[in-house]
Amino acid sequence: MLPWVALVLAAGACAAPPGAAPAAPPERTRSGEPVPPLARPAALPGRAVQEEDDAQAARARRATVQQQALATAQRWGLAALPLAAPPPPATKPELVAGYHVKTAAGLPPVVLRVPTDRPVVFLTIDDGAEKDPELVRMLADLKVPVSVFLSDYLARSDYDYFRGLQALGISINNHTINHPDLRRLDDEQQRQEICGQQDRLERETGTRPTLFRPPFGEYTEASLRVAASCGITAAPLWNEEAFPDRIDYRYEDHQLHAGDIILTHFRGAAEWQGTMAQMLRRVIDTATAQGFALARLDDYL
Repeated sequence: MLPWVALVLAAGACAAPPGAAPAAPPERTRSGEPVPPLARPAALPGRAVQEEDDAQAARARRATVQQQALATAQRWGLAALPLAAPPPPATKPELVAGYHVKTAAGLPPVVLRVPTDRPVVFLTIDDGAEKDPELVRMLADLKVPVSVFLSDYLARSDYDYFRGLQALGISINNHTINHPDLRRLDDEQQRQEICGQQDRLERETGTRPTLFRPPFGEYTEASLRVAASCGITAAPLWNEEAFPDRIDYRYEDHQLHAGDIILTHFRGAAEWQGTMAQMLRRVIDTATAQGFALARLDDYL
């Protein structure tokens, strides 16, 4: 084959087929030279820079939030920043009969300690006698979850106060109308006390409670049966009781345990050597020092 024939055949072999789009011209530098492949910029450099900027901004926001939270804790006199509670469990713990949970067929379980391995404890406030605005401000600033158990005869003078707590995400639960010893009442009297308070709280707060705490922690099988008939699903008692100057423990180790329920009351200086804010400070500092966060009881029961 003649040399010029070979050149023509080679050119034909490299030509694009009929109808094909022409090949894009090679990238070139300003001087006109082809850009070597390794010299071309990395893919999506703008996105990588933006992602790094976003990450730095997120870190800065977290640091600012942490500093603000610490400043708030210090303003309320806390020894350290309270531990944050984990998100509520997707499924509430199963209440199986044991030392801390008492069950009977068809009756609401009675719970002294919530069965959970999470490092959380629960603060509950009973009755409704003292309506301290400082407590509301402290709970709002610190975003501390608590659960309230109201007796109507003490709360009725100012349900607006408790609706204010409810607006913070604090649940309002049943502690009877008049705070009697239920063991001394017949079934109908217990119905008036328990179901009557269910109805009253539903009217005042717009929500029908599912938790009931018997006054003095005393109840009968009839108490639980009546409570179940008007919507109660669990009856939490307590492991510790909190005051401004101390915490009384049920157990000899004088330590909190995962799932413990802490009782306190709406009280003031007339009954206590201190205020409700001082009580809350003691509870938070104690829980934090022992490695526990305060969580919302209603999320677990």
